[in-house]
Amino acid sequence: MAGRIPRAVARALLAPPLADVGFARRGFPGRDSPAARNLERIPEAVVCGFEWGMETRHLGEAEHRLETVDVALRGFAYEGTTMAFTVRDALPVGESDRTRDLMDGPARPHTFLAYIGIGFAMARLPRRLWRSVLPELTDNPYHPTMSWLAVDGYGFDLAYFDTRRWVDRQDTPHTYPWLGAPDYFPRAFDQGVGRALWFIHGARCAAVADAVRAFPEHRRSDLWSGVGLAAAFAGGAESGPLTELLGSAGPDAPHVAQGAVFAAKRGCTPDACPTTPHRGRALTGLGTVAAAALADDHAVEPGERGGVPAYEVLRSGIREHFS
Repeated sequence: MAGRIPRAVARALLAPPLADVGFARRGFPGRDSPAARNLERIPEAVVCGFEWGMETRHLGEAEHRLETVDVALRGFAYEGTTMAFTVRDALPVGESDRTRDLMDGPARPHTFLAYIGIGFAMARLPRRLWRSVLPELTDNPYHPTMSWLAVDGYGFDLAYFDTRRWVDRQDTPHTYPWLGAPDYFPRAFDQGVGRALWFIHGARCAAVADAVRAFPEHRRSDLWSGVGLAAAFAGGAESGPLTELLGSAGPDAPHVAQGAVFAAKRGCTPDACPTTPHRGRALTGLGTVAAAALADDHAVEPGERGGVPAYEVLRSGIREHFS
């Protein structure tokens, strides 16, 4: 019983109500776009996954619920459950290793999204607890290099729920030594902000491009990377507007393509995370399989290369292909 009370309190304090993730409730300029309703289903799936993750006593129970979600949204529900398990692991109620067991088990096909879920939890936890949020995964080729997606998730969450501060005012986060690279933290953060711009503007490509260009020039490349990831993964735009979006990025177009490659790869099987091929092809000129293979070709061992995080080495290698 001692563990239930803090969990219930945490759920009440930390879970955004389902209605609050809607575009109209958030006042997003893209709330009336043709893609708005389909895009809204993604944060709704995350919230459902979070609620299940806070409620369930056993991993098997959570998995059973998650596997009932439509395959197109299942990864996002796992994202929410990873967020919940991260919060539960951080609470001083005797629970631990739930996030590790989830990510080493049923969430493994959704590794990239699970990392983002950790970032959502980070947005709601004191920074002093962050040092323990990243689980040590067993034989996962994406760990810990791709854990920078947790910082991406952190940026997305702040931009989505406090748009005035992080998008309108364009505030920047305090650095944090994620994987020992504090100077890189704002760049991974901005990729998440870029993903949020895709949702905030309802996948209207011209409005998204204008939003990116409103930021200082030194931040735009990472914002474009997030836009490419969201455009290819979340969808909402057809090939023509996506091609125009790529042109709008100008010299930052390889960053858009790199984000789309991440969407094609994203650490999961095609059956677990289906994608619409035209999205990625419009942004990369590659099919889903070829784009995923490109990411594999540039994979690097964890650590740093000349002071550069392996995550950025991977990103820059992909960008060079499109340069």
